[in-house]
Amino acid sequence: MKHLIKSFFLCLLVTLVPLQTRAQQLVPVGKGYSQTSVNTTVFRNSSLVSQGDKQYITYYDPEGYVVIGRRQLDSDRWTLRRTSYKGNVRDAHNVISMGVDGAGYLHLSFDHHGHPLRYCRSVAPDSLELGPLESMTGTNEQDVTYPEFYRLADGGLLFAYRSGASGRGNMVLNRYDIQTRRWSRVQDILIDGENQRNAYWQLYVDAAGTIHVSWVWRETWMVETNHDLCYARSRDGGHTWEQADGTPYTLPIRAGNAEYACRIPQNSELINQTSMSADAEGHPYIATYWRDADSEVPQYRLVWHDGRAWHQRQVSQRTIPFSLKGGGTKMIPISRPRQVAHQGKVYYIFRDAERDSRVSMYYTKKLIKGRWKVKDLTDFSVDAWEPSLDMELWKQQQRLHLFVQISHQGDGEHTVEATETPVYVLEVK
Repeated sequence: MKHLIKSFFLCLLVTLVPLQTRAQQLVPVGKGYSQTSVNTTVFRNSSLVSQGDKQYITYYDPEGYVVIGRRQLDSDRWTLRRTSYKGNVRDAHNVISMGVDGAGYLHLSFDHHGHPLRYCRSVAPDSLELGPLESMTGTNEQDVTYPEFYRLADGGLLFAYRSGASGRGNMVLNRYDIQTRRWSRVQDILIDGENQRNAYWQLYVDAAGTIHVSWVWRETWMVETNHDLCYARSRDGGHTWEQADGTPYTLPIRAGNAEYACRIPQNSELINQTSMSADAEGHPYIATYWRDADSEVPQYRLVWHDGRAWHQRQVSQRTIPFSLKGGGTKMIPISRPRQVAHQGKVYYIFRDAERDSRVSMYYTKKLIKGRWKVKDLTDFSVDAWEPSLDMELWKQQQRLHLFVQISHQGDGEHTVEATETPVYVLEVK
């Protein structure tokens, strides 16, 4: 009997330990600044980027210096370099965005909230040593916000940013050629706010090289004026654009000729700058949240196009109301979401105070009618964290790696007195 009891507990231990590891596989990296969410806002876009068998990471350390790192995939040993560059980490808009081109050069843009372009690249392929700050095209680079890099199918990069201010800004697109190692302008004004509004976008480049962009309009710097959800795509690197059914756009895209994937009025707690992806067939999926007119509770949503029409589905069953009002970085009880789709399955990553602000994930195997299940990916609260992931690794191998750090945020661009916190890569099994 003693032997049977001992065998039972040994089997239980062997069973439980792998389950715990699978639930929370955290790879430590270093220590990061945490008094704002500057390291963990969703519009960082590319905090983690894989190229071949290497993965790169970037973040601000406790003193506000830009840190870049590299590891072999599946290794827990990072090589880190603290650069000479610093950012205004007290403003959560001033994020670091990173790209890795097909030749192995790192590209960084950082520390913008209506400031001149700050851009640099590594001195050699796979090097963590950054060169001096330099221009890209020299045009419309004096008032930059929300820089984002995206890798293209030919190994080049797409760079998107806002030129102008909230409520009257324009979306600019540049392209980097790895043969000439030069940047060129693709679109001066892709989406035109006509000096009355601006687009807050999310962008995705799918496996076929199609560029998908969706956005909400905002009339002022006040978040409650967010409204509607629009869409466009390009099959030629950003030069020409079309709607989901192939109807060509006459550029620039404006409120009057935009395709509306979903009509959502102002004052609906509609959030800006969330995320989107596409499946293997090139169908776009947009993750966001808003509240229905007859409810006070914002809910996570998924909006997608199946090749014939737009659809939307509520993902969450939240019960706690909140309201989005005012300007600046908000401290909100839920994060903006990120999602990826593969072979009919959807994985929807978020943080919600109703789940103790842990890193969590909704998932379903049947998008139309399948039940949304939910699981926590960490056993600790991450406070103001929002998800960013290694999208290149997902596209290449369907492996989900998340940048995770406990971060804090005072409402309306205020800091929170807090000490440095560990930076991790969470490997979701």
